[in-house]
Amino acid sequence: MRGADPTRLLDALFVNAPLRDYARRPRTNDYTLPVLGMAYIATYARDVGGFNVGLLDAEAHGLGVDETARIVDEARPRWAGMNLLAPTYEMSARIAAALDPGIRLMVGGHHARAMPERVLADPRMDRLCALIIGEGETRVAALLDDHTRRAELPGVLWRDPLLGTTAVGIPRRDDTGHRWTSPPVDELRLDRVFLPQDPYLADDGRTECNMVCSRGCPYNCDFCGAAVTANPDITIRTRTPDNIVAEIDQAHTRYGATAFRVVDDLFLGAERIIRPQMDAFARHHVGERFVWDATGRINIIDKADDALLDSLASNGLREVALGIESGSDTVLARMDKRITAAMTERATERLLARGINVKGYFIFGHPAESREDLDATVRHLHRLWALSDRLPGVFRASAFEFRPYPGTPVWKALTDAGHKPEALLAYADVDLTANGADESMRQRDEFNFSVDIQFGGTPLPVLRDTLAAVTREQHHRTRARGTTA
Repeated sequence: MRGADPTRLLDALFVNAPLRDYARRPRTNDYTLPVLGMAYIATYARDVGGFNVGLLDAEAHGLGVDETARIVDEARPRWAGMNLLAPTYEMSARIAAALDPGIRLMVGGHHARAMPERVLADPRMDRLCALIIGEGETRVAALLDDHTRRAELPGVLWRDPLLGTTAVGIPRRDDTGHRWTSPPVDELRLDRVFLPQDPYLADDGRTECNMVCSRGCPYNCDFCGAAVTANPDITIRTRTPDNIVAEIDQAHTRYGATAFRVVDDLFLGAERIIRPQMDAFARHHVGERFVWDATGRINIIDKADDALLDSLASNGLREVALGIESGSDTVLARMDKRITAAMTERATERLLARGINVKGYFIFGHPAESREDLDATVRHLHRLWALSDRLPGVFRASAFEFRPYPGTPVWKALTDAGHKPEALLAYADVDLTANGADESMRQRDEFNFSVDIQFGGTPLPVLRDTLAAVTREQHHRTRARGTTA
């Protein structure tokens, strides 16, 4: 448990559930991405509300369900808060059911937004006092204040114990509700005291920190929980460049961090954001002092002029993560990616030529994908590796089996086509070692799962053989280069 004052009554313990019950099978990951969203909520509750709060990242520590519940019970918080995600929902529900009945429960996250009625009706969630739709900082702090009525908090739901119906908070007449759901991002602060693995020591000896520089996404990729149509209440906001630089400098001063990973969708997702940010980085000599990684949009990078890409390189950009997904334009159009395979190749070549590394994400087995489409993706992937072999930058591929998430556009298409939600939610482990991946699968523990349904035109055994072959090849290439997997 991180961040709490042990000498005071604990107002809330925020719990990130494990992806699996690690009491049954030990965790193989050495590192997992930190739960920045929970840490933002905890920081706000402490700094603005004055509450004593802590964070328990059961995934990072490889805890089992019973051990997680035991730690929460022993901490005796007034409230427990959980971030519900589709792949971890079963673990969350089991933990919730095991908690002391005197602990009040609040939940949020993508799964809570997508399936609130299902969550509220789950008997394992019978002590659930508040389900929060959307960004949680202000409403979590309000709920911790016993003088605030949840009935006046917009986007807060609960089950009426007598009527069995769902109640929803309604803001007072003089309260627009906007301040509750879209707080100004420059006013929010992240204290890494709540995070067990951030900052962390990377393989290259640098101390690294993760950052969020924007909220919301204007794109509508059909498989993504951040799709704009799945989040109608989220106002897209970006932090000001100087605010971002201030966090970088603070992390360097406090922790000695010299590398940063920007994990949100928009940092390199719009030219109107990139240009002022690079101007600020240049003014503050960020590229002379630090390196950083970010997620980028292929269509934006493809149309950027050479001067803009040069400024990314000179300002310290080390690696761009690109959602390539497929080498088939047919599949990309069905995904609503707004890119083509040719765009990906051009954007990757331009980045690699400047010594900027590229990490490409691929999805195998999308419902729109035929066997020929999968073969095109593999050929596309090999062309990108070939670019890496002759250019200064390194290209690495990270491929996953398609799995549907509730609330996404593709989820609706699948349920409209007759798939039952219960089957689409039956996430289970996929052991690719039988397909020859072996050690190459290490550090991918949180990604190796499936609902075991063939959605596209390739039988699952063939799909997994292909996935294992790509993963194994990337592992060998990574070891030969001596780069981080």
